Amino acid sequence: MDVTPVPETSGGPPAAASRQRLHHPHLRTLVQTARFHAEHRPRTPAVLCEGRTLTYGQLDRESNRIAHAIRAAGLGAGARVAYLGKESEHYYEILFGCAKSETVLVPVNWRLTAPEVSHILQDSGTELLLLEEDFVPVVENLPAGPPKTVVRLGAVDGFASWKASRPDTDLPSQATPDTPVAQLYTSGTTGLPKGVVLAHRSFFAIRDALASEELDWIDWRAGDIALIGIPGFHVGGLWWATQNFNAGVTVVSMRAFAARDAVALIRGLGITTACVVPAMLRMMLAEPGLSAEDFATLRKTVYGGSPISEALLEESLAVFDCEFAQIYGLTETGNTAVCLPPSDHIPGSPLMQAAGRTYPGVRGKVIDDQGRELPPGAVGEVCLATPARMVEYWGLPDRTAETLVDDWIHTGDAGYIDEDGYVFIRDRIKDVILVAGENVYPAEIENALESHSGVAEAVIVGAPDERWGECVHAFVVPAPESPPTPRELHTFLVRRLASFKLPARYEFIDQVPRNPSGKILRRELRDRFWSGTERKVN
Repeated sequence: MDVTPVPETSGGPPAAASRQRLHHPHLRTLVQTARFHAEHRPRTPAVLCEGRTLTYGQLDRESNRIAHAIRAAGLGAGARVAYLGKESEHYYEILFGCAKSETVLVPVNWRLTAPEVSHILQDSGTELLLLEEDFVPVVENLPAGPPKTVVRLGAVDGFASWKASRPDTDLPSQATPDTPVAQLYTSGTTGLPKGVVLAHRSFFAIRDALASEELDWIDWRAGDIALIGIPGFHVGGLWWATQNFNAGVTVVSMRAFAARDAVALIRGLGITTACVVPAMLRMMLAEPGLSAEDFATLRKTVYGGSPISEALLEESLAVFDCEFAQIYGLTETGNTAVCLPPSDHIPGSPLMQAAGRTYPGVRGKVIDDQGRELPPGAVGEVCLATPARMVEYWGLPDRTAETLVDDWIHTGDAGYIDEDGYVFIRDRIKDVILVAGENVYPAEIENALESHSGVAEAVIVGAPDERWGECVHAFVVPAPESPPTPRELHTFLVRRLASFKLPARYEFIDQVPRNPSGKILRRELRDRFWSGTERKVN
């Protein structure tokens, strides 16, 4: 892989991260972030991507042009702007352009199929779609057709000319910390993804919480070069990028994660911090010829998105030889609400099984099925109250009211909080499956399977998987007149579901187990794979 060194910056930070922690408490919105760093460190690289460099000065100017172009397209405050493409410097130009125009960015998972993309565009009411060339065929096959305006990033007279003709001056902005800035889609229990609306405060609250107590659980230092392993359509990737922008350090953006490229970037660019999911750690550790020298410049690795095994964590600690911080949260909590700090990463310690502790200003509790708070050590549903929490599920007030109750986010995870305030996750209350950090809900796959003429009924559960954490296991009751084969079902689903949602295994059964009232005993099917394990998440 071709790795271009970080450019020199006149008067900028040193090549290696110093001990100077960076916190700019006066920055409360992404609009302020872009303008402040353009003024104070215009030549410092903001984004490195495939040998290209976007400085903070350029990021500010280009996002100004995009903001003017959005306004010229007739979009007012609160309008939705979707991006369908892989990671690049343009994605962040668009993010800040939306912030400055007070529109809401809807990043679309580029692995989704045309019907899945169509639902997101229709549900969000997207008026403007910014589209990479690789995904033009997807948009050409949208069941409901494309949005009103589509701008192609690689086309002649496309994105470059669309923004180039606009002024690079600031737009007047009325954005506040409570102004919506992003809408991310998470799979739904009914089979249709829900739009989680996040305000600017979601990207500043945890930073301020850490600074308020001078905690270095996760910190940003002068000279940091931060790798983003998690894609920007995922709240973890978007949150990590904005934290580094708010600090004014350099972000290294990967078009899509590949273990070999990640190792080469860490070694070649002298990367100091990284944010990944456990599956990415496993893939990097499996790279041929890997040695601790490859990670010599890393000072901190932040990981989350799915539980991690103690064996993988201990191997990562030994090989990476840097500080590790685990984060736990949901899109609905604005990403991280709980952290296992580096000081608690002690091989053999019981805390290695914990999700961590809540940040200052974030509260945690565990409740029973009647909503009553449980004492320390008792297992129930974990609930979190955080200033970074979502605004709402877009257009779904009833669903919002179910998840967000009196400022508490009901996570759907079963666990307990010990006497010292550490959160332990033990199971799931909702039926979500975590595949390499991606949320997958059974209902969506079951609906797709049952639309096949050869399927009478389908039940989806999560099973342990050594590489991806969990995988999708399909129980299928075949139609007697035309029973399908696993290959036929796979071919059928490929056109309807993203690859990470596809079942890894199919098991044909005569009937679905149910209780006397007819409810599917999903837990009975799922427990076959998890019996004998203390933690029923992987």
